[in-house]
Amino acid sequence: MEPRTRARLALPAAAALLVLTGACTGGAVQGRPGASGLRDPYFPKAGNGGYDVQHYALDLAYDPGDGLLHGKAVITARAEQGLSSFNLDLAGLRVDSVEVQGAAARYNRTGNELTVRPAEDLEKGEVFRTEVAYGGKPKTLTDPDGSQEGWITTGDGAVGVGEPVGSMTWFPGNHHPSDKAAYDITLTVPQGYEAVSNGELRSRSDAGGGRTAFAWHNPEPMAGYLATAAVGRFTVTTGRTASGVALYTAVAPQEAAAGSGPLARLPEMVEWGSSRFGPYPFGTAGAIVLPAGSLSYALETQTKPVYAGAPGEDGLVVHELAHQWFGDSVSPESWKDMWLNEGFATYAEWLWDEDHEGATAEEHFQAFLDGDTDVDDEADSDWYAFPPAAPPGSEEISDPPVYHRGAMVLHRIRQEVGDEEFFALLRGWAADHRHGNADTAGFTAYAEESTGHDLEKVWDVWLYGQKRPH
Repeated sequence: MEPRTRARLALPAAAALLVLTGACTGGAVQGRPGASGLRDPYFPKAGNGGYDVQHYALDLAYDPGDGLLHGKAVITARAEQGLSSFNLDLAGLRVDSVEVQGAAARYNRTGNELTVRPAEDLEKGEVFRTEVAYGGKPKTLTDPDGSQEGWITTGDGAVGVGEPVGSMTWFPGNHHPSDKAAYDITLTVPQGYEAVSNGELRSRSDAGGGRTAFAWHNPEPMAGYLATAAVGRFTVTTGRTASGVALYTAVAPQEAAAGSGPLARLPEMVEWGSSRFGPYPFGTAGAIVLPAGSLSYALETQTKPVYAGAPGEDGLVVHELAHQWFGDSVSPESWKDMWLNEGFATYAEWLWDEDHEGATAEEHFQAFLDGDTDVDDEADSDWYAFPPAAPPGSEEISDPPVYHRGAMVLHRIRQEVGDEEFFALLRGWAADHRHGNADTAGFTAYAEESTGHDLEKVWDVWLYGQKRPH
């Protein structure tokens, strides 16, 4: 994601978890409630414990005319413990029914928690299917800095964007980046509208009643915050990169200039990224360009980043594309590891400049030390305010130290180990953690093991140090 104004969402406090007694067979308790949150350092109520989602099948119908969303979510998961109940994250929206393993289940709503009690306890290791029918007008969540996430109306349609917790406004799930799953999303909209989501468009069909159904398939694991559903009167362009990656871009008509701006270089950028970071991690690439002003930021939604207006700079497109490796394929274990997303994507911008007759990464690095905005217009930011691996709180996880000082950490590694080992490190990290999750401790250990260098001073000064590095 591109930097926001300087603060991020503080998740609204949820009421206490409703504790449900496990069902009994022969007098013995077979399961216990799953946790209502994963105790993330910054968003402790995000996600849920006791199960691991393997697949989401979302069947959504949306009409921009009345703003109503009708949904059915079929969630396939594996129980990681015996479960008498479990939670799904869902903000707003009416729940009409819940079934688990084909049988009606009892459920309760408490804040953003949907607590589900199956008719029979689930055994540890059991793969189970939960079906939730729901609907209503999806919510928009407003961050402390005034930016918005969740379900955003766009004038001629709407878009779902979810970093960090907004996806729970349009579908129930385990909304923490540590639980990734495959997705199939079908969007049914009035004729004349396009509906765009992650992955590959499998079919476009007449749904009757003057409606069209778009079926999207995303087979690679995806964190919930990276899911998207965009509805609008988009102009769609398809193609392939030189190496065969399928491309799909959807552009709001009033943003037609996107076709001749930096986004036109996307095929070249995908090939460039593959040369720097290793093979592109997904089957498709592309973009969704909303009307200008729809959002105050761009977001790296998997396979199709979302832009508010036509991107005006190569760096923005490179940044969101780099996230496909760093953030989307290799996702953070917790929101405290945000610099592994943003520091890497920012450094990718520096590398693009370096490889395309712009400032070198060394010159960008030095510009921040010197506050030289002639080289980098962000160089006078408060990039040193706190260590990138330890933001003070949830409001700071998208602040300059996470982006710029995070990139500077990477450049300090490059200075220490040399180009050959550094670029091997980037490619190895992306390959060895492909489609998984990683944390900061895992990265520092990996960097030292893969390069054979003691990088303790880099970590102490640049990654964790409280003082301004020099």
